[in-house]
Amino acid sequence: MTSTSKGFRTDINGLRAWAVVSVVLYHFGVSGFSGGFVGVDVFFVISGFLMTGIIFSSLEKQSAGSKVFSVFDFYLSRARRIIPALLVLCGVLLVVGWLCLPATEYRILGRHALSALSFLSNLVFWSEDGYFDSASHDKLLLHTWSLSVEWQFYLLLPLAMLAVWKLKPGRGPQVLMIATGLLLSLLLCVYITPIKTSAAFYLLPTRAWEMLAGGLLYLTANQMRLSALWQRLIEALGFALLIGSILLFDASSLWPGWRALVPVTGTLLVLLAARQGSLWTASRFTQWLGDCSYSLYLWHWPLVVSLVYIQRQQSSLAIALGLVLTLVLGALSYRFIETPARRSLNRLPKGLTTLAIAASLLVVMVPSLVVLLQHGVPGRLPGQIDAVFAEAENQNPRKAECLANEFSKVPECTYGGDELGVIVVGDSHAAALIRAVERSLPGKQQYVLDWTMSNCPTIAKVKASDQLTYRCGDFVEHQAERSVDDPKLGQAPLIIINRTSLYVLGPNEPERGAEMALPYLYFDKPFTSRTPEYLGEIREGIIASACEFARNRPVYMVRPIPELKLDVPKTMGRALMQGKSIEVSISLDEYRARNAFVWDTQDLAAARCGVKILDPLPYLCRGGRCEGDVQGQPVYIDDDHLSERGGDLLVPMFRQVFNQLQPGDPSALPTRAHEEVAHLPPSDQSASPP
Repeated sequence: MTSTSKGFRTDINGLRAWAVVSVVLYHFGVSGFSGGFVGVDVFFVISGFLMTGIIFSSLEKQSAGSKVFSVFDFYLSRARRIIPALLVLCGVLLVVGWLCLPATEYRILGRHALSALSFLSNLVFWSEDGYFDSASHDKLLLHTWSLSVEWQFYLLLPLAMLAVWKLKPGRGPQVLMIATGLLLSLLLCVYITPIKTSAAFYLLPTRAWEMLAGGLLYLTANQMRLSALWQRLIEALGFALLIGSILLFDASSLWPGWRALVPVTGTLLVLLAARQGSLWTASRFTQWLGDCSYSLYLWHWPLVVSLVYIQRQQSSLAIALGLVLTLVLGALSYRFIETPARRSLNRLPKGLTTLAIAASLLVVMVPSLVVLLQHGVPGRLPGQIDAVFAEAENQNPRKAECLANEFSKVPECTYGGDELGVIVVGDSHAAALIRAVERSLPGKQQYVLDWTMSNCPTIAKVKASDQLTYRCGDFVEHQAERSVDDPKLGQAPLIIINRTSLYVLGPNEPERGAEMALPYLYFDKPFTSRTPEYLGEIREGIIASACEFARNRPVYMVRPIPELKLDVPKTMGRALMQGKSIEVSISLDEYRARNAFVWDTQDLAAARCGVKILDPLPYLCRGGRCEGDVQGQPVYIDDDHLSERGGDLLVPMFRQVFNQLQPGDPSALPTRAHEEVAHLPPSDQSASPP
């Protein structure tokens, strides 16, 4: 590195510009930037390099008899840099949200603002899952996850370096400590990414290696001197790796994992070259972008979400306007918030600085907490709009308690009275309908036994390609054994409900096209394409499991619930806010194409072992289309899970289980005088898939 490493480095500022531009253009969906998310990895390396340098230099000065290194001062300097602009962003979003967001989404914003300002948002978004999924575009503060990871790193790094310094001063012990941490974190990252991708993406233990790599470079190469030729060659190689990452990676790339080594190495090479005045980094505009990079990063994502909100994310004009607004808001934030706040806080005594930052945080965090506790403060928008959005919350209130997952203890939930009436097996689609099954029971003394697990097709012994420990196959096998061996279960009928097409074909939501690009399920070995052999194995697994359950009880398989591709309450509600009316639906032709495999498989199960079929289409579809609402009120909580209102439509279908009727004959269904069950007029049977 050159002697300029001790002063302002234009290469680092230029790297910030490259990082923020790649992230912004990726998020706006600009062609050619499919891997622009690697800009975050660039930021991580830069942070590790700079923070290690600040701490190590302070420790050296302390040993030389200069000022004693203060961990608190380090924290305070980071707070001066990070908090003011973030605070203003959260405050502005809360004000705009009050005017524009329904209660359900405003409550979420309140929770996310609290997590962002407490630097825990990476943990919150990990629990909610899915940086690359469609739901991520509803989270105005999703991008703050990286700030939380960096802050958590800032909390630990000075403590670790100070502790090592006290044990043995000098550069060598620091190198050993950081190199060890880097290696452990990298190995964990590579191991975890294929099996728990979301955890690897969001959590510090699997991200720390990127920052530690920057720190290790500072400690080992800061005194290195390179010739001008070597500087140019190393810098060019570094940018080749960065540009290749931006062009070649995309949302389907398992990230971070080993692939993150490519942009991390590229960033390290550019830092190692330390070229000042380079064409890559030193232009006036590049330096300006680097100066504003933090504010640009903060403000771009809410604009991306806004385009999705008004359904203009595919409009070139809207994207161009969003990019211009990003530059304007980023420049204003840097000029009038970041810079003045940092200068003012630097002039104050430490105590007053701490007090000012704490008081400012309370000004925004307290309203955020109120919004959260008041459930988004309903009633701010017209009643019809609130009612449409609120349908997203109209779901099984016991789902969190009773729907098992990969980590929870499997519960034994029942719905109803004291006498077993029916067993429901399946995934979250089953959990969404289990109370509709309860409402269909012929007697109040009967109950529904809940055997549901999230992300779990009813296939015994099945495995998942992205999880080493996939409990689903064992769960289904265990329940099938109970079904046969447990005398307490008698011969109660059993209903199987799954979103099977998701597991077999992948998602059908447009924003989730990159997910499950490869076959998800397997038994003995993973498949690399959906070959006839693969489909045959899965079909046989579905049939064998259904027939195992049918050994000593009636079994009913529910035809797939229509997947409407768009979140019904959000799409309808956002249209209403713009004075429009939108009906979310798919055609029966689309439904047939999507679910032909499942229909054929269920029919084969019926032929093999007498499984009966329950068809929801007569209650959810008419006129050749399957609709997401009834008279303007959604019957889905998202794009594929029925709400409680939607479940009501299927109560007559589930009564067939108890009334021994032929499936698919709605005209013969009995009614109860004391119950009103809303349902669509049935379509003619010729509309159903063959």
